[in-house]
Amino acid sequence: MFKNSLKSIGRSWSSLTGSLMGDRNQKLNPDLPKGDEDILRRQFQNWIEARGGEVSARKHAMEIGGLYQNLTSAGRSRFLRLLAREFGPDRQALRQQCKRYLGTDDTDCGPIEEALRDLLITPRLKLLHQFNTLPQGIKFLVDLRKDLIGFAKTDAELATLDLEIRRLLATWFDVGLLEMRHIDWQSPAALLEKLVAYEAVHEIHSWQDLRHRLHLDRRCYAFFHPNMPGEPLIFVEVALTNGLSDSIQNLLDESTPHVPPEDADTAIFYSISNAQQGLQGISFGNFLIKRVVETLKAELPDIKTFSTLSPIPGFSRWLKGAGAEEVAKLLGEEVMEGLTETDSEPGSPVDLVALLEQSGWHQNGEFCAMVRPLLEKLLYQYFHTTRADGQPIDPVERFHLGNGARIERVNWLGDLSEKGLMQAYGLMVNYLYPIKDIEKNHELYATERKIALSSAVKGLK
Repeated sequence: MFKNSLKSIGRSWSSLTGSLMGDRNQKLNPDLPKGDEDILRRQFQNWIEARGGEVSARKHAMEIGGLYQNLTSAGRSRFLRLLAREFGPDRQALRQQCKRYLGTDDTDCGPIEEALRDLLITPRLKLLHQFNTLPQGIKFLVDLRKDLIGFAKTDAELATLDLEIRRLLATWFDVGLLEMRHIDWQSPAALLEKLVAYEAVHEIHSWQDLRHRLHLDRRCYAFFHPNMPGEPLIFVEVALTNGLSDSIQNLLDESTPHVPPEDADTAIFYSISNAQQGLQGISFGNFLIKRVVETLKAELPDIKTFSTLSPIPGFSRWLKGAGAEEVAKLLGEEVMEGLTETDSEPGSPVDLVALLEQSGWHQNGEFCAMVRPLLEKLLYQYFHTTRADGQPIDPVERFHLGNGARIERVNWLGDLSEKGLMQAYGLMVNYLYPIKDIEKNHELYATERKIALSSAVKGLK
């Protein structure tokens, strides 16, 4: 149902624009071949040069949206590349104003600064800005950017256009404009369907599964934008428990006894999903978690512990990239002795990754006892492996450390799903949000890149 959102928007706009869209757009081939691209270029120029008030501008934006939604993937790529190449800033005029600015006294710079600001509002941005006033216009632009992100992976000239649209959306989706809502089993069916579709961490397998996640000892909260009231932007799922959870399969098991909310002492954040791919790079998650913590503290004052049960999405990829020799160096010869009886060539390092790719390895108790300390030691190294900017390579770790959490506990075989075994050999981690230390942890991470660790995690080194 969600793949058709652009089409439904286009239909609603067609009823408003009437013949304004009709004959002219029908002439364009949905693939936008060379000749039709020239027609589109002229239409863009006509829209940019058009004179008129707000009603005229809205009609022009509707034309753009109606045209775009009728294009194929190839046509949309050409549409966006045309915007990126030919309707950006007037660089010659910018250079001239910059030269004037450099040669002007500070007291006379005001008019030039204003001229520079006007020049940096590109023609394409003026066009796209009109969607803010249209019904479903913001949703249209969010979905358009989703397309753009995909195309930009193989087309570098689209990167600047993507940055420009992201900045525009960031102003429209300022967290101060967003509303947090509690979603439960009584919420509209259309919204519940979207939770199922947008869940990105632990797939929702059935309506019964969803109902379990929305039970009295569960909570689901989402941010909404006033112009997209039926579309969650991001949502978080919370389990109310006694003590830290160490297994997602147990947490999601529908036969697990429910904990009366008033008896719970711990809130476990076990899934946070960005619902709108077109808002990638615009952060809401940290604000949502803080709002949820404050809400739960007020509603259930006996909850003293706030923690996550989180995946480790890049661990297996990192381990495979390290190679057998590097893994042997990280672990040390003494630690590797238990794995010497393998099919490896004499004198060659044991390939731990190859052993872990054997089907059903996690069901072999003897093998698990042998590899568990090795994987946990390697995971400690992974937590401290950084990118060029000094931040950890794991995206979930970056997110929670940046919010002031500490790495509290590693959970052996915490996720036995196919996805969990594939991305982290079943390992999961609890990030704890210690209320008294959140700000301190955040500052130490932000200024010194210091990773807050519990004594248990330090012991894995």
